[in-house]
This record gives sequence, C-alpha cells and structure tokens, in this order.
Amino acid sequence: MNRRSLLKTLAIAPLAAQLGGHAGRLFAAPAGTPRCLVVFLRGGYDAASLLVPVSSSFYYQSRPNIAIPRPSEDLRSAIALDADWGLHPVLRESIYPLYKNGQVAFMPFAGTEDLTRSHFETQDSIELGQPLTGTRNFRSGFMNRLAGVLNNASPIALTDQLPLSMQGDVQVPNIALRSVGKPNVDQRQSKIIASMYGNTALASQVNEGFAVRDDVAKQFAGEMEAASRNAITAKGFELEARRIARLMKDKYTLGFVDVGGWDTHVGQGAAAGYLAGRLDELGRGLAGFADEMGPEAWRDTVVVVVSEFGRTFRENGNRGTDHGHGSVYWIMGGGIKGGRVVGEQQRIEQATLFQNRDYPVLNEYRAVLGGLFGRMYGMKGDQVEKVFAQARPRDVGLV
Repeated sequence: MNRRSLLKTLAIAPLAAQLGGHAGRLFAAPAGTPRCLVVFLRGGYDAASLLVPVSSSFYYQSRPNIAIPRPSEDLRSAIALDADWGLHPVLRESIYPLYKNGQVAFMPFAGTEDLTRSHFETQDSIELGQPLTGTRNFRSGFMNRLAGVLNNASPIALTDQLPLSMQGDVQVPNIALRSVGKPNVDQRQSKIIASMYGNTALASQVNEGFAVRDDVAKQFAGEMEAASRNAITAKGFELEARRIARLMKDKYTLGFVDVGGWDTHVGQGAAAGYLAGRLDELGRGLAGFADEMGPEAWRDTVVVVVSEFGRTFRENGNRGTDHGHGSVYWIMGGGIKGGRVVGEQQRIEQATLFQNRDYPVLNEYRAVLGGLFGRMYGMKGDQVEKVFAQARPRDVGLV
C-alpha cells in the first residue's frame, strides 16, 4: 500500500488533500462578514406539504389522504401565511416564529430546468450550476466558483465527502460532523502518518489536515461531555446544525451540508407521519442554527434550503408521492426581508401543472441564486457570470 492509499484508507486524504493553502483562513470572521450556508435536501422533498396551497381546491382533491388541512384552530392544520399559502403545522414552534420576525421567506415554483426526474442527474445539475446545454465540467461546482470570485472567502463542506458543489480550483476542507469526536485515526497513528510525510511535498497538507480535525474536536469536547449527562441529544439534525453554526460564526463564510431521507414514495403521512417527522427535525435544526449563531452573526447570514426537485402534485396509490419537478426553496437570515412568499407564482389548478403532474419551474435556481449572491456580496455582472454562466440574475428583493 502506498502512502496516498494509506491516507485514503484512514479517511484523512479527503481533508488533507484539499487543505493546501488553507491554513491562513483559520481566523475569526470579522463582524459584518456575509455568510452563506446551503442546505441540500437529498431525495426530492414534497414541497406541497411544506408550503401548503390552502386556496387550491384542486390540492385537496388530488390528495385525499395526505393533504394538510386548511388553517383552523386545530393545531394539526396548516399555519396561515397569507390567503394562498400555509405552513406545515410541525414548524409552528421552530420556523414560524422566524417567519413572523421577517427572517424566513419561501419561494415556490423553484428549481432547475433539468427534466430527467433522476435524483443523481438532477442533484448534479444543481450542484454544478452550469448551463444544461453544452459540455459540463464535473470538477467545477457553483459554490467553489463563488468562493473563487469573493475576497477572503472561507468555504467548508460539512459532509462525508467533498460535494460536487464545492469541487473546483479553490481548496475546500470537508468534515463529517456526525462523527466529530470519534476520529478514524488516533493521536498515536496521526504522529506516525505525519512522520511518514515529514520530508515530502505533502507534509504541510497532512499536518494541516490533522490540525483542522483536532481543532474541531476541541471545540465540541464540552458538548460531548454534556451529552453524556443528557443535557442535549446526540442524535438528530439540530445537534449537527448547531455545530455548523459555531464553525461558521468563528471561521468559515461559505458552508454546504446535505440532509437525506426525503424520497417519500410510500406512507408519506400528512400533519403527522414520516414526512412530518423529517420536517420537524429540519425545522428544529435550522432554528437551532439561527440561535447558535447569535443575533449579530445571524444578521449577516443567509441560509438557502434547496432540493433536487419536488414531488408529484397528486398522491400515488401508496399514499406517497413520486418524483416531480418544481419545488419550494427556503431563504433564511437575520437581515433578510422575509415574512412572505416570494418569486413568480400562479394559481394551482390542473391546467397549470407541468406535464399534468408537477409544479412548474417559474423561478430558475441559477437566476435566483445569482441575483441573491449578487446582492449579498455586491458582485458585478462578470462575477455572477463566472458563477452561473449564461444565467439571467433575478433580484427578488430579499437582501
């Protein structure tokens, strides 16, 4: 086994190999530094259960078993946002208070123009952020390109492996926070591996990789001790989201995390059930992220929640939903102009469905994110073009 294979086997290579030139970025982000976290819901979540089209009779006809009831005094009914839209009731204590404070907005009819309805192909399309026509560069994700055009950007991926969105010319570390505190390589093994590379070109990168791992572990040592006393749960997205907040508050300005489990073909549920549980966990996690950031850093932070596609508008024979097209994006932040449903919209009827089955995409994600990033970072047209080539940025007035 050669040295590179050994590093890969010990799960250090992905971090070490991508840390070259990154050590100088391990500093506290100054006040006022814009931060952005992208949360990718892998599996294509059912957006029509999150943001409920309560004014559409067709919605209730199409979903006799899984529709979320219209707003009422019943706590299991949708939470009224405006005359047309309601919010899933499990988000009443987590996301809805942020919405009322103008810190959350929802954008229906959002997504990519990719029509494959394939999880992997559509996820790739979104993470690459490149035009669907022409040759694609699978070593150039949109978040890496964004980091490349920003001054002093400090990107990090909080994933098991470096995601496609973060691949490219800029060196990006990635750490799977679910396993923080349980490294695959202990201190003795770390020293042995580092000594193997002592007189090689990879020496500094290997040392930096171990340094970042140890630094993160130290930050969360107290948290791990508290968990053993039942002070916090060791499971669930909220714990992970709070860890991400601490890293982004102190050191990193661009982050990416993915959350799986959204492919609800069977037994999706309605106000309660499988999907409700996932949304509850997600909502608590995102609210925990905002809380952990603190008021000052949260004002400078924008969180964007996306998924590869939505689900079929009609329920299937298994009381679930199948692969669809248009979705609903979330935009959150302490300084955004939220508390509303934004973007281009239309009445939801059978005649307005895409291919008589899905939400159409009226808010193309590259245009939306290009406009959002442009406003957040004061980017010029040529800079936005480098991130989202051939897109037409749209400013929806959130920042």
